[in-house]
Amino acid sequence: MKLLDRIERHLREKRMSATRFGRCVVGDPRFVLDMRAGRKPRRKTIEKVENYLEAGPPLK
Repeated sequence: MKLLDRIERHLREKRMSATRFGRCVVGDPRFVLDMRAGRKPRRKTIEKVENYLEAGPPLK
């Protein structure tokens, strides 16, 4: 499954906005919106997103 598909599933399941996800995970509120438009993230960014999706949000 593609990374964007995994993100979209997470957004639906958690009822989270795309901008909130981008801000929380990579510090860029436009991250998901840009990916939808064809943005290709760097390897390090992909790793951050994958780690977040696997582990869930950090506890405060």
